[in-house]
Amino acid sequence: MTEPVNDATAAVDPQEAALAADGVGAGEPRSGLLIDWGGVLTTNLFVSFYEYCVRAEIDPQMLGERFKTDPEFRELLIALEVGEIDEPAFELQFAELLEVEPHGLIDGLFAGVGPDVAMLDTVRRAREAGVRTALVSNSWGVHRYPHELFDEIFDGVVISAREGIRKPARRMYELGAERAGVDAAACVYVDDLWFNLTPAQELGMAPVHHTGADTTIPELERLLGVELL
Repeated sequence: MTEPVNDATAAVDPQEAALAADGVGAGEPRSGLLIDWGGVLTTNLFVSFYEYCVRAEIDPQMLGERFKTDPEFRELLIALEVGEIDEPAFELQFAELLEVEPHGLIDGLFAGVGPDVAMLDTVRRAREAGVRTALVSNSWGVHRYPHELFDEIFDGVVISAREGIRKPARRMYELGAERAGVDAAACVYVDDLWFNLTPAQELGMAPVHHTGADTTIPELERLLGVELL
């Protein structure tokens, strides 16, 4: 899932850099599709977080800034994402930082999140067309994923809490390619956080910065060489 912890070291969108470089997207179509979950195959997480803040009478801007700048916020979220702490422990500690009720905190943050049907159908159609697919996701726990859907749309699954590592660790993307059964350089990688695209690009993947299905799907059609609509 998408997380608001920014590991960027330079303010450069790798998709923009890739599209400006020679050779990206040229030649043979890519044969693998690696894709994030939260904010790509679901609706916008940050809208849901904002709505939670309004309900809980928390300043949304303050929450965003603390995720970016407060080491305690950052370390707590990373511990959850890599499975070092479980959800109840996270909720207790995070609720103390926010000064809110801990019970149901994560569910409250994600209450406004739903499936992006167009993007899910895109992954399904890509796989039906012969493209190998894998999920590569940072997680806020593991039980909110629709696991019953995974066998239908993915050849492989990489979830941070199960692996003990998180994006942007290079190994997350390598595992995605391995479990999809394709070389990294044959893959497209899609994420809504641009700083998570950098390691994928360094491995030779074509990065797609997701801002909406209306732009991502045509770009995937171009890179994969298949019709997805």
